[in-house]
Amino acid sequence: MKLYYSPGACSLSPHIVLQELGLKYTPVLASTKSHKLQDGTDFYTINPLGYVPLLELDDGKRLHEGPAIVQYLADQAPEKKLAPANGTWERYKLQEWLTFIGTELHKNFSPLFGPNSDEVKNASRERIVQRLKYVEDELAGKQYLMGDQFTVADAYLFTVTNWASLTGVDISGFAHLGAYRARVGARPAVVEAMKAEGLIK
Repeated sequence: MKLYYSPGACSLSPHIVLQELGLKYTPVLASTKSHKLQDGTDFYTINPLGYVPLLELDDGKRLHEGPAIVQYLADQAPEKKLAPANGTWERYKLQEWLTFIGTELHKNFSPLFGPNSDEVKNASRERIVQRLKYVEDELAGKQYLMGDQFTVADAYLFTVTNWASLTGVDISGFAHLGAYRARVGARPAVVEAMKAEGLIK
């Protein structure tokens, strides 16, 4: 397998999941600015959407979109329990979290990385903080989003909330989220993925 990624982007989520699962893969750096690989290949020839993550299987099949990729990966090693079994209520709850993180958090961060007005950016920050208030409440009394078991949703939430300090989103008032982020950030697989992307030493 190949994982096309860009350091610190949402592709960190499947990168963490691959490390957690211990699956064999090749990381391929794809710049989100130049849209080129390190050998000069135009990334658009591999992914017409031009963004990461992209998972390429050994048979050449390609899977777009982080939430789909992490569920596929989790299902390759079900004994690791990074996703509940398909068809169960818990699996739908996991998909609920992945959808929430993608649409309510991830997409609201997007304007903060582009050349938008202060008005647009401040509105995005307000929406993110409102949504994180919900997450804060949900994390009360839990180790992870789904309870005591780390799942692919945690890899995604950790990745997205990493962007807060880069974009001026103040999450310091969320005690449960802060403790949660410290817990996730200390996991060996998370440390290894972040080291591999040059995010930490």
